[in-house]
Amino acid sequence: MNENEKETPAMIDPEPEKGKQQSKVEGNKTSIGLTENVGGLLCYIFIIGLIFLFMEKENRFIRFHALQSVFTAIAILLISIILGFIPFIGAIASLLLSPLAFALMIFMMYQAYQGNYYKLPFIGDMVENQLEKP
Repeated sequence: MNENEKETPAMIDPEPEKGKQQSKVEGNKTSIGLTENVGGLLCYIFIIGLIFLFMEKENRFIRFHALQSVFTAIAILLISIILGFIPFIGAIASLLLSPLAFALMIFMMYQAYQGNYYKLPFIGDMVENQLEKP
């Protein structure tokens, strides 16, 4: 190799180690400057999800999780309001809704951090339809 040729990673190791699989989103940066998996995780914090929804225009992964987070939060809010109108049983169900919503948020954060496009029933389909619109 002469002085003008620069050594590239492909020249050093043409075949990376087998058995090491990187996440499909590991290392990809968003227009916000975060990696995709960290941005997806943060989307499930409601206010940050709203911010990412308006700031991120290019990255589909971030937009998917931000939109799913917002739709899920709105659905949980509406369910909570409806349960408030049902006497006694509604109050008990409303008390159970908060820990279930928190557990769902933690689960979705984990899925986003792993780089998965995990779609919730109904809401995930609505999100896909919104993202396909021009």
